[in-house]
Amino acid sequence: MQKGVKMVTDIVEDIEYKDLIEAQIYELIDFLVTKDHEFSITANIKGVKFNPAIPEPIADSFPPFTMFSLMNYTYGTIELTPTEISFEAGFGAENFGSVVTVPLYSIFQIIVDESILYLNPTATVEKYYEEKNHTLEAGETQEQRSRNAFMMNKKNKNLL
Repeated sequence: MQKGVKMVTDIVEDIEYKDLIEAQIYELIDFLVTKDHEFSITANIKGVKFNPAIPEPIADSFPPFTMFSLMNYTYGTIELTPTEISFEAGFGAENFGSVVTVPLYSIFQIIVDESILYLNPTATVEKYYEEKNHTLEAGETQEQRSRNAFMMNKKNKNLL
């Protein structure tokens, strides 16, 4: 039994698996946006960036896995790349505006109509949020990471 648990951990913590999941999340969100279907995401807050930074009292109120509803105005501001999603949102009673950037691997759930459509175990892997691993893996450039994520989609392989 212990060996089975270790094997699952080995898979979830494997960088190739993380890249595969990123590509799946990218395709799923692209599908939802193409179909003009609003959705929510629950993301590991350790990977989320805010520009401008949100006030500390608001930031401190976020649970470790925070839900963002991509609806109405926020939905219209979605920008999606093979490695991250960004959108504008307002926070707190004063509706403090910020651009939220979420690495795709940090998305724990994709929710449509109050039902979980997708669940991502890599969002819980601590090593992905350590500063040295959060930027680039073992000398890999951002261009290489983007290309790898792009190439994970079989439909894209013939485009390069």
